[in-house]
Amino acid sequence: MDKKAAKARIEQLKKAIDKYRYAYHVENKSLISEEALDSLKKELFDLEQQFPDLVTPDSPTQRVAGKPLKAFGKVKHAKPMISLNDAFSEEDVREWLKRLENYLGRKPKEEFYCEHKIDGLSIELIYENGIFTTGATRGDGLVGEDVTQNLKTVEAIPLKLQNNPPKHLIVRGEVYLTKKQFEAINKELERKGEKTYANPRNLAAGSLRQLDPKITASRKLYSYQYAVVTGIGQKTHEEEHELLQKWGFTTNPHNRLVKSMEGILKFHQEAAKMRDKISYEIDGVVATLNDNKTFETAGVIGKAPRGAIAYKFSPKEAATIVEDIQIQVGRTGALTPVAVLKAVQVGGITITHATLHNYDEIRRLGIKIGDTVIVSRAGDVIPQVTKVLTEFRTGKEKEFHMPKICPVDGAPVVKDGVAYRCSNKNCGARQREFLYHFVGVFGMDGVGPKIVDRFLDEGLISDAADIFTVQRGEIAALERFGEKSAENIINEITLRKKISLHRFMGALGILHVGEATARLLAQKAVTINPKIKSPADLLEIFEHLSPEQLQKIPDVGPAVAQSIYGYFRDKRHRELIKKLDKVGVMLETGEFKVQSSKLKGFTFVLTGTLEGISRDAAKEKIRQLGGEVSESVSKKTTYVIAGNESGSKLEKAQKLGVKILDGKEFLKLLT
Repeated sequence: MDKKAAKARIEQLKKAIDKYRYAYHVENKSLISEEALDSLKKELFDLEQQFPDLVTPDSPTQRVAGKPLKAFGKVKHAKPMISLNDAFSEEDVREWLKRLENYLGRKPKEEFYCEHKIDGLSIELIYENGIFTTGATRGDGLVGEDVTQNLKTVEAIPLKLQNNPPKHLIVRGEVYLTKKQFEAINKELERKGEKTYANPRNLAAGSLRQLDPKITASRKLYSYQYAVVTGIGQKTHEEEHELLQKWGFTTNPHNRLVKSMEGILKFHQEAAKMRDKISYEIDGVVATLNDNKTFETAGVIGKAPRGAIAYKFSPKEAATIVEDIQIQVGRTGALTPVAVLKAVQVGGITITHATLHNYDEIRRLGIKIGDTVIVSRAGDVIPQVTKVLTEFRTGKEKEFHMPKICPVDGAPVVKDGVAYRCSNKNCGARQREFLYHFVGVFGMDGVGPKIVDRFLDEGLISDAADIFTVQRGEIAALERFGEKSAENIINEITLRKKISLHRFMGALGILHVGEATARLLAQKAVTINPKIKSPADLLEIFEHLSPEQLQKIPDVGPAVAQSIYGYFRDKRHRELIKKLDKVGVMLETGEFKVQSSKLKGFTFVLTGTLEGISRDAAKEKIRQLGGEVSESVSKKTTYVIAGNESGSKLEKAQKLGVKILDGKEFLKLLT
């Protein structure tokens, strides 16, 4: 990025960050997640590091937060309550230490005090002659809000100190809510029909800013103290924590001194592992130079001390730029738009692509090529673009339109509901994606997309059945494979020749047939031929079923029935099933063995959380007794089993007059 582009981007970032920070710190509103805001702040910080002459006094990196609310008195801080710069990777932490060394002109002693970065509200406490006299929020870093009466309701904050504290003492800490208390308060607010809070930090801030201390007291806030502002000769940050404990303050027992960069990284890893188990929310750790003299010498850059860093956990959300929108052709011929992103770390991995699902989703988001967007990823979920930050638009963004011809084979694209599809059933991309799907459903973990691509490119396979005929020697002859790789692949393929009937149905890639429908089709096949063992047996069953007969299966409507009917009458599909039979694929049906016919002819729909039995166990029991399970409520439904927190299915059952049973009544029916 050249200097002109950087300047324009910096101005956009400053304006947006100020807007989001004011909403967050002053109005207690989260317009975007804190993680996404952190990524914008990090981008601004990095640009200002690259172009230091573009740093201006009004930059968010040069100040802390918003103005204090007018409802409270004001307290001027003895020293500014500054914030911390963020790091999101080991590389960022090492860069922080390198910048610190460059500023000091020497390598500081590698002793760092490491603490959990609690997602709460920073406070300052003032004591006179050991008695708590004043408590304030951070405010704008220079002047905070006087919330003394509210802080007195927090039992973790001592009203009187022990063991001869200084006559005048200022300490700092964090006020927060435990996860359990957060859930309890939100549940009570919901019961009263009042607005709930998005996260514990916002609720803690709202609780501390109540004009009535009784409300604050009812919220059961907690607090840890982490710094002594008053100069009493303390030499290290570790010593400050020891003094705080001595005087009767609560300090976090997980905090500790480490003596190397590797110690910081280890502390971060340990904190990440315990994150879900501890009682409070944390979004990272803080590493501070333990030696106070060196810390003071390092001074402040912008809004943050040079001698400390907030090492955040890998965010679940981050902001980045859409560099392009490309089309992928899937196994059913569906054209899926995919956002090509400027590389960003989300959920522990580098993200460069995110699915946009379909053209309707693009229009819903209002996304354009060149937009700044928020990308979300939770756990192992595929990255999603969740929001467009339109305030970053420059006018150079480009609209995206779905292509009229398939980008792979040039065949016309046809609209099918919300989907756009390649009209050529023999589209090469469709075949490739189908093979990826096929080996995945068969559980061939050692035969991933790259190996499938290689087999196709080398002419070893032309369809799914060919996978079972590839020879060890043919694989070993390929460059970068060898005998061991070939043996592992062949063993993996051989082990997967046996597959459950419902998974086989799913592996065929029939349009509109997902996992649940595949299971219902398999169950239907077993009722027609209990001895079904091979793909040929399956073909024999479905080639004789009409669309009308298929529609009698739960959850199979006209469109799905027609899709299944057409699949088993398509010459290519029939040939594939016959080939799979010939190469020795075997079908297992033990899961569909019926113990009795007590519930034969009954169709059940389950909703909510059942008492005394899990959903999966309930479904299995119904099937064992000859009944059928459906995912949607219709007039054909015999019973709806409604547990706790039942949703729209219960409402539909009530409208249709379908009989409803609770968990206890359902268990009684089974006996």
